Amino acid sequence: MSTEIKVPQFPESISEGEIAAWHFNEGDAVTEGDTVVEIETDKVVLEVPAPADGVMGKRTKEEGDTVTSEEVIGHMEAGAVAPAPAAEKPAAPAEQQPATTPAQQTADNQSATPAVRRALGENDLAAKDVAGSGKGGRITVGDVQNHLSGGATSQAPVAARGERREKMTRLRKTVAKRLLDVQHNNAILTTFNEVDMKPVMDLRKAYKDQFEKQHGVRLGFMSFFIKAATEALKLFPEVNASIDGDEIVYHNYFDISVAVSSPRGLVVPVLRDVDHMSMANVEATIREFAVKAKEGSLSIEDMQGGNFTITNGGTFGSMLSTPIINAPQSAILGMHNIVERPVAINGEVVIRPIMYLALSYDHRIIDGAQSVTFLRTIKEYLEEPARMLMQV
Repeated sequence: MSTEIKVPQFPESISEGEIAAWHFNEGDAVTEGDTVVEIETDKVVLEVPAPADGVMGKRTKEEGDTVTSEEVIGHMEAGAVAPAPAAEKPAAPAEQQPATTPAQQTADNQSATPAVRRALGENDLAAKDVAGSGKGGRITVGDVQNHLSGGATSQAPVAARGERREKMTRLRKTVAKRLLDVQHNNAILTTFNEVDMKPVMDLRKAYKDQFEKQHGVRLGFMSFFIKAATEALKLFPEVNASIDGDEIVYHNYFDISVAVSSPRGLVVPVLRDVDHMSMANVEATIREFAVKAKEGSLSIEDMQGGNFTITNGGTFGSMLSTPIINAPQSAILGMHNIVERPVAINGEVVIRPIMYLALSYDHRIIDGAQSVTFLRTIKEYLEEPARMLMQV
């Protein structure tokens, strides 16, 4: 019985996608639940499972083709059995055997992420030939590029000059378009401040072991910033609002987007109702998002919504930046690296761990006084963490 393979139902915010990778060719045996095809959308990569055991049939769409919601992209023969493989020939001596057969290469490559598989396929490489630097030895796109460069040393001959063209992913194209739209349509300004991180660092040092033992998750800095931002948003509803046409939409809930790096680019999953979350819940959710982003398993639901965004360029060593608003939100907080600097306290020069903060905001809805006071409030909460607990 022939069964249609369809594109999943996209939410209203997504109109189309692109075939990222087929995992089976015509005639291959397929087990129910196996990922048959991956579809890349503006936000995530969707995995389409086989609806039943059977054999892969004709594909009507190939990798790189644009597809729409619930479109038929292939067929499979449910209940059919793949033809038995030809009898194996006696193994040739080891020195005569090829390093990797095409079938082996395909199987090895399928265990990698879509971006890595694409890089391997474009360069006719097998996953086993590339040394992985990721967690558990997983291969990254950078590992593939490093392999292609041959790990040249100073004694190696200089490589020929050249260039490489690579099609932008749908996510990258969407991010580029939205950032340009924000720059063109919003009145963006950025205000800066600095925060003395010593109180937070002292508090974290005093309780991090007990926190991890009790909650099973490490205590980082991001939960402090998310909680401080949430308390500040309660005091400044304009920063938690958005513009819809000629109306201002005020939100009575606090959903915060957190920028996370992934092999496909920057993604912003959303922590919902942060005002009802504990520090442990915040840390556990962030860790879960980071793992899912690395594995490419973030769902569309993980990415939808959000009233305010926090991005941490400090993890990459950034000292200062002017982050771009994540539309349709009205503001974004940029964290940066922590550096020991000389500061004046009570008339004396002391060395303190200082972080620069940046708040980019839409001046159409947020006035300068509100933005400056909002950022200063976050600074005060972080320099006196007890105020967050007391909500004063």
